[in-house]
Amino acid sequence: MRIAVLGGDGYCGWATALYLSEKGHTVAIADNYARRQWDHELGVQTLTPIRTLAERLRVWEDLTGREIKLFVGDVTDYDFVASLIRDFEPDAVVHFAEQRSAPYSMIDRKHAVFTQINNVEGTLNLLFALREFAPDCHLVKLGTMGQYGTPNIDIEEGYIAIEHNGRRDVLPYPKQPGSFYHLSKVHDSHNIMFACKIWGLRATDLNQGVVYGTVTKETSFDEALINRFDYDEVFGTVLNRFCIQAAMGHPLTVYGNGGQTRGFLDIRDTIRCIEIACLNPAARGECRVYNQFTEQFSVLDLAHMVQKAGQKLGLTVEVEHLDNPRVEAQGHYYNAKHSKLTDLGLQPHLLSDSLLDSLINIAMKYSDRADTSVFLPQVNWRNASNHRERRRPTAVVATY
Repeated sequence: MRIAVLGGDGYCGWATALYLSEKGHTVAIADNYARRQWDHELGVQTLTPIRTLAERLRVWEDLTGREIKLFVGDVTDYDFVASLIRDFEPDAVVHFAEQRSAPYSMIDRKHAVFTQINNVEGTLNLLFALREFAPDCHLVKLGTMGQYGTPNIDIEEGYIAIEHNGRRDVLPYPKQPGSFYHLSKVHDSHNIMFACKIWGLRATDLNQGVVYGTVTKETSFDEALINRFDYDEVFGTVLNRFCIQAAMGHPLTVYGNGGQTRGFLDIRDTIRCIEIACLNPAARGECRVYNQFTEQFSVLDLAHMVQKAGQKLGLTVEVEHLDNPRVEAQGHYYNAKHSKLTDLGLQPHLLSDSLLDSLINIAMKYSDRADTSVFLPQVNWRNASNHRERRRPTAVVATY
């Protein structure tokens, strides 16, 4: 297949592009380097040393003989998106090209507005370009499990059967997003459903859980291909933060009582889910929704798992509870369905099998690059502007 990966310089996008290329697909990456710019804005860096995208692509082609074509531009620029679709003629477009951090969207008004405009406008541009130039192309859009929130009923995969006043219907599952970022994803989902309905486009909306892991088969070919390991409070994940804290002898910083529960999956399962979606496209006019995660854990579950794994390596790992800067339930019911991708052939990797090799050992290897000043939270979601001074966000769309 011919597959365009929008946001291919980011964490999920980079691993996906290499995986699809290695599988024999013709792959193009579109990116504007915004993810790298945000590291400069926030004064942080990924734990692992990331080469320039041009160098990464040269190394990949030298090692494998497979070219990944690069399109540099911004998906909020419709002319760029249209030219990409016309020139590359993709069978599928994998859309990672958004600002994907909830904390970033909650820093202040400017960051909230920036997130919503960039994410919603970029997706709309893509939908219009597909309608005009590639109406049969399959859109594979990365959503988020955070769209659902934490309802006191089971979370279905996208849609729910409702009976009301004696009548029945199947409707989009109610959304209770917890940040301006998650709200932008809800808007995306509604726009995609609408475009499929009125224009006959085909789309798969992948509501993804928290992704972990740095190593895939393809990124392990050469040090120059290594993926990101973000651990700061804005773009990092709680699991990454725990792993580098354990590696450096710092207490694991649990927000609140740690009862917050979410879905998680290995980066190797992310790229496999993308391939499954591409190889099994939605029908014309269909907007499918798959919940893309493999296991559920609470924050405290993760802390105890990292603590136990660290002790096996001879590390002294303590757990410290902090006041929660986020607005979220400390303990809640959480049971989300996630069977559609396994029905199509996904064979999940488990965190218990990945914690050492793909996380703690990576954290220990690159611990000399760690900045302990970013371990503690600085974005308080209850206040509109209480973060350390930031430069005005650049008007670009980011990458996962």
